[in-house]
Amino acid sequence: MQLFYNPDIKQGADTFFFDKEESKHISKVLRKKEGDSIYITNGKGFLFESVITLSSEKKCEVKITKEISQEPDVFYTHIAVAPTKMNDRLEWFLEKATEIGIHEITPIICDHSERKVYKTDRAEKIIQAAMKQSLHYYIPKINEPISFSQFVKSNIDGQKFIAHCEETDKKSFKNEVKKDEKITILIGPEGDFSTKEINLATENHFIPVTLGNTRLRTETAALVACHTIALINE
Repeated sequence: MQLFYNPDIKQGADTFFFDKEESKHISKVLRKKEGDSIYITNGKGFLFESVITLSSEKKCEVKITKEISQEPDVFYTHIAVAPTKMNDRLEWFLEKATEIGIHEITPIICDHSERKVYKTDRAEKIIQAAMKQSLHYYIPKINEPISFSQFVKSNIDGQKFIAHCEETDKKSFKNEVKKDEKITILIGPEGDFSTKEINLATENHFIPVTLGNTRLRTETAALVACHTIALINE
């Protein structure tokens, strides 16, 4: 099944028009024609089965034949991660985490961050593509970058963790995660969090954890955390 994404399609809709760019892709690149089936999600938990009634490069119209809703996950995975120096590494994480099942991502700017500016435009496109490829009907939320201190001081519900490499007393992440809970975990830059940041996080009730016995790259650590939460909630 090839899945299309459009946030504008509403629950209960009978028909839908694609914009010019998407219409050209459907009619010219994919060579879809009248009578062909198309599957669309709005990224809000709905799948719309439809049939093309008009196919042209300027305008593609479909008739909605069936609407399917998907229940949201009981658990919630929110990973706050420092942007990597090389963009492709974080983009790899976004793609794989979306496939596994992540709900929210927040880029955090830390004391040791090599990248202090991060634009989310391209990230949103990567997340959309991964959502369609993996046939998810909910699109993960990616927030605008925020400073570490602002983030840890904000009002965050559920379990809160910080993964770091300092030789201090830490708990095993996989043993601390509870099923059917909202989980927020901080993943630092490749220079790790500063001692000041670790202390600030613990003062704001983030539990220090380890993700294993080896030192992981930022994007690998973030993906391990995401996958651990998903496995516990299977």
